Amino acid sequence: RESDHRAWTPVTCTVTRQNATVQGLTEGKAYFFRIAAENIIGMGPFTETTKEIVIKDPITVPDRPEDLEVKAVTKNSVTLTWNPPKYNGGSDITMYVLESRLIGKEKFHRVTKEKMLDRKYTVEGLKEGDTYEYRVSACNIVGQGKPSFCTKPITCKDEIAPPTLDLDFRDKLIVRVGEAFSLTGRYSGKPAPKVTWLKDDNVVKEDDRTKIKTTPTTLCLGILKSVREDSGKYCVTVENSTGSRKGFCQVNVVDRPSPPVGPVIFDEVHKDHMVVSWKPPLDDGGSEITNYIIEKKDAHKDLWMPVTSATVKTTCKIPKLLEGREYQIRIYAENLYGISDPLISDEMKAKDRFRVPDAPEQPIIKNVTKDSAVVVWNKPYDGGKPITNYIVEKKETMATRWVKVTKDPIFPSTQFKVPDLLEGCEYEFRVSAENEIGVGDPSPPSKPVFARDPIAKPGPPVNPEAVDKTRNSVDLTWQPPRRDGNGKIIGYLVEYQKVGDEEWKKANLAADSCPETKYKVTGLTEGLTYKFRVKAVNAAGESEPAYVPDPVEVKDRLEPPELILDANMAREQHVKAGDTLRLSAVIKGVPFPKVTWKKEDHEVSPKADIEVTGVGSKLEIRNTVHEDGGIYSLTVENPAGSKTVSVKVVVLDKPGPPRNLQISEVRSDSCYLTWMEPEDDGGSVITNYVVERKDVASAQWVAISSSSKKRSHLAKYLIEGTQYLFRVAAENQFGRGPYVETIKPIKAIDPLHPPGPPKNLHHVDVDKTEVSLAWNRPDRDGGAEITGYLVEYQEDGADEWTKFQTVPMLDCVVTGL
Repeated sequence: RESDHRAWTPVTCTVTRQNATVQGLTEGKAYFFRIAAENIIGMGPFTETTKEIVIKDPITVPDRPEDLEVKAVTKNSVTLTWNPPKYNGGSDITMYVLESRLIGKEKFHRVTKEKMLDRKYTVEGLKEGDTYEYRVSACNIVGQGKPSFCTKPITCKDEIAPPTLDLDFRDKLIVRVGEAFSLTGRYSGKPAPKVTWLKDDNVVKEDDRTKIKTTPTTLCLGILKSVREDSGKYCVTVENSTGSRKGFCQVNVVDRPSPPVGPVIFDEVHKDHMVVSWKPPLDDGGSEITNYIIEKKDAHKDLWMPVTSATVKTTCKIPKLLEGREYQIRIYAENLYGISDPLISDEMKAKDRFRVPDAPEQPIIKNVTKDSAVVVWNKPYDGGKPITNYIVEKKETMATRWVKVTKDPIFPSTQFKVPDLLEGCEYEFRVSAENEIGVGDPSPPSKPVFARDPIAKPGPPVNPEAVDKTRNSVDLTWQPPRRDGNGKIIGYLVEYQKVGDEEWKKANLAADSCPETKYKVTGLTEGLTYKFRVKAVNAAGESEPAYVPDPVEVKDRLEPPELILDANMAREQHVKAGDTLRLSAVIKGVPFPKVTWKKEDHEVSPKADIEVTGVGSKLEIRNTVHEDGGIYSLTVENPAGSKTVSVKVVVLDKPGPPRNLQISEVRSDSCYLTWMEPEDDGGSVITNYVVERKDVASAQWVAISSSSKKRSHLAKYLIEGTQYLFRVAAENQFGRGPYVETIKPIKAIDPLHPPGPPKNLHHVDVDKTEVSLAWNRPDRDGGAEITGYLVEYQEDGADEWTKFQTVPMLDCVVTGL
């Protein structure tokens, strides 16, 4: 029975042993037990337990503690932690005993003197370099339990670990203006790392909006009510003596854009529309501008009217204006996050067309020095508004960016001395004109000029040579010097020297008497040999001389003819019919050769104008026709030899008529035309053929194809029974040639063919001199009604068939057999 109850409860009545197990008891309750013996006569008296028994498990020492771990090691301390035993022996743990053993010694020594219930302990006062192993035991009211498993041997030394960094944020973060954001993560390392936050390489400092929180294992940077300036590249650095780790995040704080940048420029003003332009916002809000919203307003009304809300260009045409009215334009920029405040223009009256000035012509550069140059230009058309300023720009030839040469206005002068050039650099210049509408397009760039003083003497002439001679003269030529000393070449001085003499004589006294790169030295003595040299002269003086390589003996010379062909004497020359044919060539030879022009080895046409000069010859035929084409040859001849060149001339004209026009496959609604290309394509590729048809009863030709490149055509949509004529012409890029026409009309009817054979021929009756036959109609009638059937017979063994008669029906009696 329970101790607080009076009633006894039987447990069992069949026990023959002197012991029994009582089950079904409640842990923690107190019970009394009694027992009686029984025999066949009856039950004896009960014997009762003297005191109550509390039901609980038997108490033993605790199990061994679990998960003994080393948490930290320094040169003079070790920190350990452990977990309680799985079973406390039935009684609460009263304390833990931690023991250590110096490696090399046999016994464990107790570390903790006092009573310890914490499951973490730091052993201090150790000697650096010593190695220990540790174990821990649990104690309860009964006593001390088994020790835990030993730790691995632990050597006392400072523990180091490189930093680790585990971030909660990605590489990029987009935040709306006014919202808060935070960058968080976890880190570790031994010794404890230092945490540093940077934004765009600058250290982040805490303020009212910026908060930095760092714990031994976590890090956090938080920003309240973000603004656009919070955008940037954030970097967190975790660093200790063993190394460092970094994490990055590109934060973009986005907002609606700032207004477009003004002023609104009226590029064009017309009586019914204007063209305006503006500059993009200085701040796009961190997101690409998706479009601009443009509105217009009559200056005397309060109503803004939409123009467009779907343009990404910074220019817009404002349509549907009333002449003479003044208008204002306002422009909003829009991105994914909203619409900016507006940019509002000045008032502008819609009136007749004004525009920015035209581009000036290519400027001329004069008076170049090592650090300046004068740019000269002509005034362009002012666009209807007076020009108020010219803008002169320069750039180095190899650069791409143009730079204004002055911020001051240049007007009304049309030239400007550009200062501050770098000596030796090559420059180009261009000019733009400006009126009240705006700045016009720039002129084409000037020719490049080098910034250097134009006072140097020129270089020597290049490649002087003797090109002709007679018994008392020598013709010299040369090329200009490679360096003109930045000054115009005034002319050349030519000098000669008889071989063996020391003195050079002047062939011309002044340089300006020989401005070209050739000179004829006269007054020489026949049979003598001379040397020649040439000097170039500019304002700075004479150049070094350039010598003709070899001495020249003065005597008449004989040179075979030479032809230098002009471009129009290439192997093939094309000329359009009606245009002028010109063939020309430069002719050389001593004495000057005789000139002969021929066409296909015959005299050229009398309509050809032939001109012969002392340096060449020219053939010209005006109003060319196709027959003027052919092979033209030019022969030049003198006592030293002859030379002939020829050129094929093609006179480009309309093609000739196509050939061999044939009609086939005539049907009731179509026929098939084929033809061959013209014998003469006019010197140009046939681009297409034109096909026409005509009802013989009509005077009008009707085109049925005008773009076919094939030499055939299916003529459709004919009217059955109608007679047609067809004609075809060829076209090339020079026009349409003559037509070729069908000789006789074509009637649109389906073709007739013989019918198919009758089917199922068999005899119906036989007599001694006659046979009755029957058959079925053939499968095809050949396009016309069947008019009759021809019956023939043949004697067995004979070769020939005998005609009997033609009958209209599907049966016949053959008699006379």
